[in-house]
Amino acid sequence: MAEQDERCRILVMASGNGSNFQALIDGVASGSIPNSRITRLVVNRAKAYATTRAEKAGIPWEYFNLISNGFLAKGEKDEAKTAEARKKYDAALADKILALEERPQLIVLAGWMWVFSAEFLRPLEEVGILVINLHPALPGQFDGAHAIERAYEDLKAGKITHTGIMVHYVIQEVDRGEPILTQEIGWDGEELDALEAKIHAHEHELIVKASAKVVGEILERGKK
Repeated sequence: MAEQDERCRILVMASGNGSNFQALIDGVASGSIPNSRITRLVVNRAKAYATTRAEKAGIPWEYFNLISNGFLAKGEKDEAKTAEARKKYDAALADKILALEERPQLIVLAGWMWVFSAEFLRPLEEVGILVINLHPALPGQFDGAHAIERAYEDLKAGKITHTGIMVHYVIQEVDRGEPILTQEIGWDGEELDALEAKIHAHEHELIVKASAKVVGEILERGKK
């Protein structure tokens, strides 16, 4: 048990296929992310294939959703009610994580389609849990959703010559947290689908490298 206690506990959040989650699983298994283990997966979409990956790897997972878990009525259009429901969902998810027997030291958002509010981030920050996110754009470019599509349009228009990816710390301002690692990706005139595939191929490597970097810092901090 002593060896387990010394390894960094990672909780992963994903919304879809989970290919970046798989890269993290493989990174931990191979030692590319050393001295760590993935303790849990959380998904917010019922059909997320990431859960199948978790089961194959023997990692516990949980589905927690805004509507299915009763925070918001299906079809609700009122903006104020939606905003309040999102805050309650965020607070409940933070409470759920803080109550885990194996409380994580690091949360990695690996294709997590949801923007967190302070109701989620603040309680975790108070106990020193770090949250990092993979975003398919360079710092300060194409924040938020559809980043690859927006970059593609600017590449075609000649406004930019390359795009990129980053892993960054999560703060309230969307995709504005301090970058951990970045990587430029050139454009060779390929169509959107090919550009997406190229970007995703690089993402897997970057999320592993960035997670390893942060894990090292967490464990080093724990020795002091």
